[in-house]
Parts: sequence; structure tokens; C-alpha cells
Amino acid sequence: MIKNSQRKLLYLTILLILSTLILSSTIQQANASTINSSQLEESTLQTASSTTKEITSNMIIVSSLVILAVFLFLWEPIRVDIIALTIPIILVLLEPWTHISVEQALLGFANPATITVLTMFILSEGIQRSGLVQILGDKIVQLTSEDESRQLGIIVGLAGPIAGIINNTPVVAIFIPMITNLARKTKISPSKLLIPLSYASMMGGMLTLIGTSTNLLASDISARLIGHSFSMFEFTQLGFIILLIGSIYLLTVGRYLIPERIDPNQYNDLIEEYEMINYLTEVVIEENSPLSGKVVSQAIEQLDFDMDLVQIIRSGKQFMEPLDAKTLQPADHLIIRTNRETLLKMIETEGLKMIPEQDKVTEEKLENPTEGQKLIETVVTHGSFLEEQTLSEINFLDRYDTTVLAVRRGSKLAHNRMKDITFKAGDVLLLLVTEKTLERLRHNRNFIIADEINPTDYRQSKIPIALGIISAVIALAVLEVMPIVISALTGVIAMVLTDCVKPNEMYEAVNWEVIFLLASLIPLGVALEKTGTARYIAQQLLTVIDSFSPLIALGIFYILTATLTNIISNNASVILMIPIAVDAALQLGVNPFSFVLVVTFAASTAFLTPIGYQTNLMVYGPGGYKFKDFMIIGAPLQLLLAIATPLFIYLFWGV
Repeated sequence: MIKNSQRKLLYLTILLILSTLILSSTIQQANASTINSSQLEESTLQTASSTTKEITSNMIIVSSLVILAVFLFLWEPIRVDIIALTIPIILVLLEPWTHISVEQALLGFANPATITVLTMFILSEGIQRSGLVQILGDKIVQLTSEDESRQLGIIVGLAGPIAGIINNTPVVAIFIPMITNLARKTKISPSKLLIPLSYASMMGGMLTLIGTSTNLLASDISARLIGHSFSMFEFTQLGFIILLIGSIYLLTVGRYLIPERIDPNQYNDLIEEYEMINYLTEVVIEENSPLSGKVVSQAIEQLDFDMDLVQIIRSGKQFMEPLDAKTLQPADHLIIRTNRETLLKMIETEGLKMIPEQDKVTEEKLENPTEGQKLIETVVTHGSFLEEQTLSEINFLDRYDTTVLAVRRGSKLAHNRMKDITFKAGDVLLLLVTEKTLERLRHNRNFIIADEINPTDYRQSKIPIALGIISAVIALAVLEVMPIVISALTGVIAMVLTDCVKPNEMYEAVNWEVIFLLASLIPLGVALEKTGTARYIAQQLLTVIDSFSPLIALGIFYILTATLTNIISNNASVILMIPIAVDAALQLGVNPFSFVLVVTFAASTAFLTPIGYQTNLMVYGPGGYKFKDFMIIGAPLQLLLAIATPLFIYLFWGV
């Protein structure tokens, strides 16, 4: 039987083969109807100084690759970073038309933007490990009490500015458990706080060059195309205005649009919240049961039922994973996860007896504080190895010694056939764990433990050192003592030498999906320019916007980029849209830097969908949101910024 990941890989291979055949056919037709290959090369070399009036086979090939990439990013037959890694390969295989050599295809891996983004993950890890943000979180709990307005104000007021100093993704990762803990204590739905957290961190990322990977990438592309890279505080004044507008919206209109998806009255009981009452049952093994005397692993293998053994209770003592080696005995109480229909079949065939209805399995019954047993929620992080994998494929039970009781994806709960569920970023897993398992999960970058803040995990004595290193990195770049990539690399070395970040933590801190995505897509942006494709697309757009004022043109590029970013990743949007925006500006005879900025800001304000930006995905499950919630809450904010961003760019930088 073909596994889910293998099936998707097969689909992708077939799609790539078909795409190659279509491209080959298109090439032949284009060559038959346009100029010959030598003329094509000459035409390509002239694209920087002349206007491209006819589409060439080069443009057809590169445009087709862009469309194919966007389609695959939407469909996600396999992980996005793996899809991205195929792009340099295809560009080199089609070198006669893409003009991308092997060296150029690999330049993305040595690109200053890629290296700087990598270092920022490690520098952010130093701040995170110090516990500084957690201390601020404790202050929030003390200051806000049960006042939702005050909670919202402080969360937005802290998350935004912090995201301007360290990457906005780890900011959200740090704040999620803090907010769930706060919501549980004050009986306020976390749904009311998590979308504002994501939006504020996205807008805060636009305060400085290092706030988000998109800014660093856009700076590199801008330097290549128009010779103007971003300084550290190049657009801080604009970022501050955008954050202020967004914060006012979230604290006023937005606040009333956010639904209460998770009932705060059930939030203190995970069994109720995850609707587990009908899926967790306690049964007793009778004397004549065929399960009696069998080892657990053997018994479960023979049972052809959709069920999980969560706990064995023998003589009043609870036993949890690992249970495989235990022998089942008569009078053992078993707590199992299954649906009602399967339960009745098991009782009939396996010699089990139900405990009376009044003795339902509750959170109190499952947990055993003295033994370190507790129910927890854990969020699958963006870039986790769990993405696109099932429980059986990753052997979750053996790997972590715990059973997944339920999965929440947005507002939807899954209780049946757990082994067949393919995980997505943002999924929340309900687990019953021991202290040993919890400790392992705490230190695993693939999970965020909701409502779990452990001060002993942090190095609070390193706070001054970590802050000093970050300040030095920024100061060296601002004063132009050294380029940002070199000062950031120096900061990484300092973090490791001062033990703010341990060597093994350094590698775990990096989101390698983002790195591979950046490195692989950069050559596609180069191909758009070298083949004249960006210029041609810009010309087609100009036929629509040429009659409008430059300010309106800025607004149109904001809307186009924001729309694209809500569908695919922010970094992919910047790579595809900046070359087109620059060419459009040059043909209009206006300031190209203003168009670079409008694309950069639009790419980091994807409020309309949970898939448009990774921080939205991170809060999707913990907030219990529906897909439409982002549209309802984000649309007015997106519209506000579609007006404000071009207007203030026009006022500050002109056109």
C-alpha cells in the first residue's frame, strides 16, 4: 500500500513530467513563430535597455515555471521547501531559455539575505532562551487581571515592538503558551487574543530591517535591481504608522469582529473542550476475556479496531505509555479511546465490561499529579517534521511514549482514525503525558506546549548579555562599521561563546524550510529579470494602470502583492513581485524604491487567510478559528493598510 507522502511524491513527479512535455511543446511552437536562437540571445541581452514588445520562448518558459510554482505552493503535494528545491534544478536543465547557470542557481545559498535570515533565527534563540519575553508575560498576567481590553492592549503593545527586534515567528511561538495560560487563569477565550497577537507581530516585523525575513530578502533584491538596499531603520517611521493604525483597529473595530471560538467556561476542562466524553471509556477485563494473559503489543496488533489504549489501572495504580510490554490481567481497568460503535463491538467480542455511566472518564480521573501525568495541548509548528506525516508514518507512539487523544485543526475536532490523520502546521494535539515525555516535548522545536511555562528552562542570568549582543549587532550595522550579514554572524559567535545559545541549540533554532525556500526561489527572481519576463509582465500591467496617477499605481501593486501573499508565502511574493514593480516604475518614469517598499510591506501584511503567513498558521489551531474568521477580521485591516501604506510612502519617499 502506497503511503500518503509517497502518493503525493508520485503525483508531483507525474505533474513535473507533464509540465516538461508541455514546456517542450511550447518551446517548439515559440521557436517556429519567433526569431531564431541567436536572435533570442541578442534580444535577451538588450532587455535591460529596450522595451520588450513581443513575448519570446524564454518568457514563456519562465512564466510557465512561475505559474507551476504558484500552483504547487497552493496544492502542496509535498512540503513547500522540497517543491522550492526543484526550481533551481529545472532552471539549470532549461538553461538555454532561462539563462541560469549552475553557479547562478546555487547563488541563493550564499546570498547575504539567506545567511542573515539564518543568523537572525539563532540571535532570536538567544533572547528566547534567556526568558526575557516570559518575564514580560508574567508582568502581563499581573497587570491585566481579568480585564480583556487591558490584556489585548498589552499583548498588541508588546508583540509588535518585540517583533521589530527579533524575528516575528519566534515571538508568536513564545507568546502562545503565555496567552493560553493567561486565558485559562482569567477565563477569557484565547480566540479573542491570538489573532491580534499574529497580526501585531506581522506589523511589528516592519519596524526594522531584521524584523522579518521578507525585509532582508527585499533589501537584497532592491540592491541588485536599483542599487538601493535597506538600512536598519530605513522604513521605521512607516512601520510605526502601520503598527499604530493596525493596533487601533485591533483594539476597537477588530476586537468586536473576533469570535469566541473556544468557550472560556470549558477551557479549564480539556476533556469537555475537546468533546472527549463520548470517545474515552473505562472498561474492565473479565475472567473469560481473550485479552487476558496477552502482552499489550500483541493484543492491540490482533485487534482490528480503531482504538488506542490510553491507560491501564491495576489495583488503583495508573500505568501509561510505554505499555507494550505489560501483560493484561483479569480485573484490569482499561481506559481506551474509541467511538461508541467500536466500543460495543469490543465489549461483545473481547470479554470487556463497561464501567457504569456515572463513572465517566474525566480530566481529574486521567491526570495524576503525584506521578507527573497530565493532559496537555501541543501545537505543531511551521516547518515541523510532523507536517504532511501521519501518526503511523512517524511512529508517534513509540517515539514519544504518548497517545494522541484528539486533534484540533482550526475549529474542527478529529477523534476517529487518528493514525490516518495527516498533520498540518497549526494543528493542536491533545496528549496525556508523563513528566518524562513532557520534558522531551518542551525541548523539541517541532512542538509548542500550550499553557506550559517552565522558568527553569530559561537562562535569566544571560538576559543582559543577550540584549547586549543584539544591540551590538544593530549598532554595527546602523553605523556601517560592517554589513548586517557580518555583524549578525559575529553576534551568533558571541551568543555561542557566552553560552546564551548552546551549539546544538544553534542548529535547532533555524527554520530550515524558510532557508531552503529563500535560497531556492532567489534564482527564479533572477530568471524573471534576465529573460525580460518581469519587464514584459510590467508592460501588460501598465496598459491597465498607465492612465492612473503614480499613487494609485502604488495602491494597485499593494493589492496585487497582498493578494498573492495570502495565497502563497510572503518570501515567494517578494521574489516574484519586486522585479515586476521595479520595471513598471522605470517605465512609468517614477521612483522605483517606492514601489519596492510597497511590495515589501504588502508581502508582510497577509491578514486574509491562515495560510498566507506562518504566524497565522501558528495561532489557527490554538484559537480554534475557522478559515473565514481571518477573512472577516483581516479584510477591513487589509483595506485600511492598502490606503495608508501607499499614501505614506508617497508622502515620505515620493514617486
